[in-house]
Amino acid sequence: MALLLPLFLFLFLLGQSTTWALTQDGLYLYRWKLSLDDPDSSLSSWNNGHPTPCNWAGVTCGPTNSTVSSLDLSSFNLAGPFLPSLLCRLPNLSSIIMYNNSINESLPLQISLCTSLTHLDLSQNLLTGLLPHTLPLLPNLLHLDLTGNNFSGPIPPSFGTFPKLQVLSLVLNLLDHTLPPSLFNVTTLRTLNLSYNPFLPSPLPPSLGNLTNLRTLWLTACNLVGPIPDSLGNLPDLRLLDLALNNLHGPIPSSLTRLTNLKQLELYNNSLSAHLPQGMSNLTSLRLFDVSMNHLTGPIPDHLCRLPLQSLNLYENSFTGQLPPSIALSPNLYELRLFGNKLAGDLPEDLGKNAPLVWLDVSSNRFSGQIPATVCEKGQLEELLMLENDFSGGIPPSLGACRSLTRVRLGNNRLSGEVPAAMWGLPHVYLLELVGNSFNGSIARTIGGARNLSLLILTNNSFSGVIPDEVGWLENLQEFSGGDNKFSGRLPGSIVKLAQLGTLDLHSNQLSGELPKGIQSWKKLNDLNLANNEMGGEIPDEIGSLSVLNFLDLSNNQFSGNVPLGLQNLKLNQLNLSYNRLSGRLPPLLAKDMYRASFMGNPGLCGDFKGLCDGKGEGKGKGFVWILRTIFIVASLVFVVGVVWFYFRYRNFKNAGRSADKSKWTLMSFHKLGFSEDEILNCLDEDNVIGSGSSGKVYKVVLSSGEAVAVKKIWGGARKQIDSGDVERGQFHQDSAFDAEVETLGKIRHKNIVKLWCCCTTRDSKLLVYEYMPNGSLGDLLHSNKGGLLDWPTRYKIAVDAAEGLSYLHHDCVPSIVHRDVKSNNILLDGDFGARVADFGVAKVVDATGKGTKSMSVIAGSCGYIAPEYAYTLRVNEKSDIYSFGVVILELVTGRRPIDPEFGEKDLVMWACTTLDQKGVDHVLDSRLDSCFKEEICKVFNIGLMCTSPLPINRPAMRRVVKMLQEVGTENLTKPAKKDGKLSPYYYDDGSDHGSVA
Repeated sequence: MALLLPLFLFLFLLGQSTTWALTQDGLYLYRWKLSLDDPDSSLSSWNNGHPTPCNWAGVTCGPTNSTVSSLDLSSFNLAGPFLPSLLCRLPNLSSIIMYNNSINESLPLQISLCTSLTHLDLSQNLLTGLLPHTLPLLPNLLHLDLTGNNFSGPIPPSFGTFPKLQVLSLVLNLLDHTLPPSLFNVTTLRTLNLSYNPFLPSPLPPSLGNLTNLRTLWLTACNLVGPIPDSLGNLPDLRLLDLALNNLHGPIPSSLTRLTNLKQLELYNNSLSAHLPQGMSNLTSLRLFDVSMNHLTGPIPDHLCRLPLQSLNLYENSFTGQLPPSIALSPNLYELRLFGNKLAGDLPEDLGKNAPLVWLDVSSNRFSGQIPATVCEKGQLEELLMLENDFSGGIPPSLGACRSLTRVRLGNNRLSGEVPAAMWGLPHVYLLELVGNSFNGSIARTIGGARNLSLLILTNNSFSGVIPDEVGWLENLQEFSGGDNKFSGRLPGSIVKLAQLGTLDLHSNQLSGELPKGIQSWKKLNDLNLANNEMGGEIPDEIGSLSVLNFLDLSNNQFSGNVPLGLQNLKLNQLNLSYNRLSGRLPPLLAKDMYRASFMGNPGLCGDFKGLCDGKGEGKGKGFVWILRTIFIVASLVFVVGVVWFYFRYRNFKNAGRSADKSKWTLMSFHKLGFSEDEILNCLDEDNVIGSGSSGKVYKVVLSSGEAVAVKKIWGGARKQIDSGDVERGQFHQDSAFDAEVETLGKIRHKNIVKLWCCCTTRDSKLLVYEYMPNGSLGDLLHSNKGGLLDWPTRYKIAVDAAEGLSYLHHDCVPSIVHRDVKSNNILLDGDFGARVADFGVAKVVDATGKGTKSMSVIAGSCGYIAPEYAYTLRVNEKSDIYSFGVVILELVTGRRPIDPEFGEKDLVMWACTTLDQKGVDHVLDSRLDSCFKEEICKVFNIGLMCTSPLPINRPAMRRVVKMLQEVGTENLTKPAKKDGKLSPYYYDDGSDHGSVA
């Protein structure tokens, strides 16, 4: 034992030598490294391989190569808290850059001990809490960048005492107090970036003029109110001014014309009014000018167009008059967006001749004349958007040589003539829209070269001739809309090769022949409309394999033979095979009154829509007798039913004491109906109530056909009743909810959006009739004692279905729609637990410009689901829905409500994050879920955390959410899930494409 003790001592000292060999600076850095997580081993070189740390990754030493002067650990994927106590012992450390890592917790007050610091960059991390009020104690600090963190609370008043600070960037945090006036006393500032913070409404103070050294002022989306102060003109060195996405009002002050060094001026999406100020010609350095989405009026000044601009955005104002010809003389102009004004007259004939135009958008004005032949003179034009004007003449042949074009929208003008053959085949165009003009001629065979074409929209023109085979070469084509033209001949056989095709609409043409063979390859086809043509032959059985088909209209053609049996397996929102030559027996599920109009004008069809068919009557005379007999029977039934109906209506009317002059019901249908409003009204009693919420009562109505529908009766009275789960938001008229619901659901069609059959209105009552969801809402089922019935595969399926519905609203609707009240109670479940997004009473259409976060006058949404930035700024965009959907995912994973007394002042998001950090994932997941799915559940949980990121920019788009969720299911299918040593019944291995784990 005595001999072993020296040996242990020797080994211990040998291990310590790894740090004894380092300099003092190296020792401090090595110990600091131990406080961080380094999953990528980015700091593997931080060891005793060299006596000094000067050769370590990210470390720079001074001229003598003996002491550390700066650290640049950008994108090292480091995690953990930022502990400056060791770093501040480095006597010559002047720069710390840790951009794009995962540094978390708060920034300690001890950062003020790093007195040698001149540059501190901790941007794009996960820092939280308050901004340290001790930062101004750093006497030499010149550059402070904390962009893209989660700092909250106010900007400390002490920030007005920085002695030398030149750059202050706090962009994309959660700062939520007013702008401190003291901040505008830091006269050394050259750059001030505070954009995208949910500040309380704050005016721009006149003291802003004190920052005479300022070069960059970036205050986008800071909730600024009031006018722009004249003192802004006192900043002679200002180069970039961005006050966009605020609530500034009043005129643009003329003092801004004194900013002769200004290169970029962005004031878009405010409420600025009046004319543009005189003296714009003084801004001789101006390159970008954007005052779009305001209320500016008057003509566009000629002196503005004479500036050496590169980008001019004036869209969505009320500018009038003509576009000054001088705009065509600008040598650097690459972006000109003027849409949504009241501009008139011709475009300058030399537009684009002297400038490398890339984006030209003059849509929704009153322009006339011809399209300038020079718009693509420099060969760089990518977007040509001129829809909704009064342009005339033909398309210039020069556009056929503009191979840089990607988007062409010339719809709703008075253009005519043939489209240049070369233009059909432009290789990079993905959108070609010519709708609502007088174009003629045929589609040129050169279209085969347009390999990037996704949307071909030619509706309502005079195009003629045969659709060429080359259309089938367009492997990316998603929509081909050419209705109301004069196309003739057969559909090309190659068209079945379009595997991405979602819409084929060629109604009201002169097409003939049969449907081509092989249409089963249209796996993504949603809309097939060939109505009002001369097509014939049999409807192929393969049409029943188009699983996502929602709209099928083959009416007014010459199709013959039987109705394909497979049609009854499709989930069609619209079916119309009327006025053809179809015959034989109807498929049983289609032989219903609700489909009667779908088969009118086919006298050879057998059946009276009640399943009766005697198999006789093939002869003409017998057929005529059968028709007369049917008419007589139907008329008799109508008479009897009418008498009975009148009796019960009269009795109900009398018993209810209703006055004789009560307004009649008005029915507006959005689908083919198999019922009348009377069948609905007779069942609206308290025995049939199945729910009551913020909008009104919901009834279950069983129709005479045996099918059920859900009827929502909007609350009467002037004020909407507020449900306990909703945020109090002042008076909100019930008409708004009703109109929003009808406006939204009346237009959209998707398998994961609840179907609105119709609406019924009188002067004092409003009803909405939906498809009935047997399993109720996700919230009611998940949080009741039946929650255990929802196993993980079912919950996963619900998440995917709901995500696809929201993705459709955000990405496939034009313009896109924001639901604004996504929650588990608004996700309904059918008999197979398929999910439908419901309740569009507060939905809003998003600004089609894409800038699009218009302010709402009130908060819409429910407690626990509202995104933090929405509560502060009332800005409406898709990111708000994504946050709410993230909360739904957390509900599915944890089994907990969004608000629970157990959480205290926290909500589900905060509780999940805190519990995960402190106790681990096992304390977060719903204990009712089978542990064999833990890996998949954790992946979905991570998606929920991404969706509920406090910073909107960090939340994935809904389309990306769908893809990530589907990838979880795909991964699960590639490996067996074991349960008690056996394969789970949810694992498939038969070689087929099941598409979902559930």
